[in-house]
Amino acid sequence: MTDATPLERERRQKAERLRAAGREPFPWSFPGRRLTEEIRNECASLGPGSEAPDRPVRVAGRLKAIRVHGRTAFADLEDRAGTIQLLLRADTMGEAEFDGWLRDLDPGDLVGADGVPAVSKRGEPSVHVRALTMLAKAIAPPPEKYHGLQDVEERLRRRYLDLLASSESRALFRARTHLVREIRRHLDEVGFLEVETPVLLPVASGAAATPFVTRSRYLDTELQLRIALELPLKRLLVGGLEQVYELGKSFRNEDMDTTHSPEFTELELYWAYADYQDMRRLVEELFGRLARHVVTLLPDSKAALEASREFTPPFATVDFVEELERRSGIRDLLEKSPDELRDLARKIGSTVPDPSPPGVYLDKLFEHYVEPHLNHLTFVVDHPAVTTPLAKRHRAKPGRVERFEMFYRGFELGNAYTELNDPDEQEHRFREQLGSQGDDAYAYDADFVQALRHGMPPATGIGLGIDRLVMALTGAASIKDVILFPLVRPR
Repeated sequence: MTDATPLERERRQKAERLRAAGREPFPWSFPGRRLTEEIRNECASLGPGSEAPDRPVRVAGRLKAIRVHGRTAFADLEDRAGTIQLLLRADTMGEAEFDGWLRDLDPGDLVGADGVPAVSKRGEPSVHVRALTMLAKAIAPPPEKYHGLQDVEERLRRRYLDLLASSESRALFRARTHLVREIRRHLDEVGFLEVETPVLLPVASGAAATPFVTRSRYLDTELQLRIALELPLKRLLVGGLEQVYELGKSFRNEDMDTTHSPEFTELELYWAYADYQDMRRLVEELFGRLARHVVTLLPDSKAALEASREFTPPFATVDFVEELERRSGIRDLLEKSPDELRDLARKIGSTVPDPSPPGVYLDKLFEHYVEPHLNHLTFVVDHPAVTTPLAKRHRAKPGRVERFEMFYRGFELGNAYTELNDPDEQEHRFREQLGSQGDDAYAYDADFVQALRHGMPPATGIGLGIDRLVMALTGAASIKDVILFPLVRPR
């Protein structure tokens, strides 16, 4: 290939040399392999300089390094369970075989080894190799051993190289998978049913966000990618599925920063005949379980240990209005007119469009004055009604709704409330919020209002950002660090 580097051309020549010798450098399988961790355990009973000739083993993985000492060579092989040393000796493999492999092997190659458990004279668990098999010749070299991928953008664009070079990165993404599995396990155990709802919708509702828009050629209609999971799941409550959850992707055509991604994973669950206090107790149980689990997944991570302490109940609680008034020095927030709230928001540098719903201004004020101080896991409760069109009015606090959010390290983790189930009030709130934006069609889901007219039981619901939750539990600095293939700007 004309754009190949000299090193890549050299590696291709090695692959062709293997083919010429009747050895396919990209074979179809390597059955019977065992994990390096198992072999290391077998070596535990052996002393330095000894082996177990009656216990043949097969291992396979990526070569990390090769060291030659005369007619003996040592190679580090890595698989998903860890690393083990391969011991290659000319007197065992044969002179020609030994020399041929040393000529054609490179760091980054995927190889299989047949041999026996052994321990080197220095006490290193090893496989004394009888035969090698090339499983995939690495044409491109791996990242530099000690520094890996230093360019942050390259780590995100080519995550496979980040994972190849960094055991810490691999451990983080394994931890993410196991944390999500633990969330599912907990919800299943307490009686929730996992479901799937549409990604493509006629109207993307359930949040104040701009959707991605596409078109169905067959239906000849415009469709939107969902911005939240809420309204389809609440329709299921109407249909009699009383405890449901979904863990899946949502999409918002908005800005990207350390806590926002246009494509993100969220958990939403809805619980009939319960309220937001019940939901808070469920969240506390879930967070406590995740706190105990993350330290077993990342035992060497100081950030995970700190997070495990933070995610152990009880948690701090602040009142939305009281805390905003205390931090800002503004009094009687709920009595302010929309124009007054707009002026207060613009005074702190907010660029929200005019007109916007009053709740948008209040959210901007809270974001400016309060959120930066919520470094410890904190429940923010009882928001102004104008901020939340889908929540039930507070039974004891006029002008408020029964809602809580969770914050940690200055960013939101999730949002829950006692659900509004009065169809007429829901329609009024939709109209009121949308009318203030000058677009009576935007995000108005008429079918959802119709569903409520058939009767939705009293209920509570929550939305949790899984990416942010993993950030919080692992100490990651950016949401891109916990998404395997995040969106990045074109080169």
